[in-house]
Amino acid sequence: MSSIDQILRKRKSHRPADFLQEEISQQELEAVLSVAPYAPNHKKTKPWRYIVFRGESKDQLAQKLAELYKENTATEAFLEKKFESIKENVNKSPVVICIIHQISQSVPEWEEHAAIAMSVLNMWLKITDMGLGGYWSTPGMIRHLDEFLELDFSQNCIGLFYLGKINPNEEIREYDWKEFVSFRD
Repeated sequence: MSSIDQILRKRKSHRPADFLQEEISQQELEAVLSVAPYAPNHKKTKPWRYIVFRGESKDQLAQKLAELYKENTATEAFLEKKFESIKENVNKSPVVICIIHQISQSVPEWEEHAAIAMSVLNMWLKITDMGLGGYWSTPGMIRHLDEFLELDFSQNCIGLFYLGKINPNEEIREYDWKEFVSFRD
């Protein structure tokens, strides 16, 4: 089995609760981010932008996400446990990357989102190869983050990518690819 096959089979979501309480070095972070631009994208729009939160800025992000949940949730639907878990997820992650869509008028939005997803997948495959873990989250309050993130009218936040160190001794999952494919000759 080739190394790319092994990385693809090993890649999976790791929630912040799975992360070890160890920092991600600047060198590790730059290695992850350096592969993001190599995703296919129609008309070379490069629709992805990333805002990286660490340290105090990450604490501010945690607080803002929790505030947004509280402000935008009806009283009868508000859950204190969820309010706390929002902050907890950010706090358990050494790095949180906001995934930003740089909107282009020349390409359909779905194509740009597909390109952004491939850019994130590039990072995900890199962290898998490095023995790190990641989790892409799309909580409802991200649509209210634009001002906090200082985005302009041509940008919006479409997700949060939590990044952390994980237990390196995880099993590789196995799927039967034939379940998902049909041939028409």
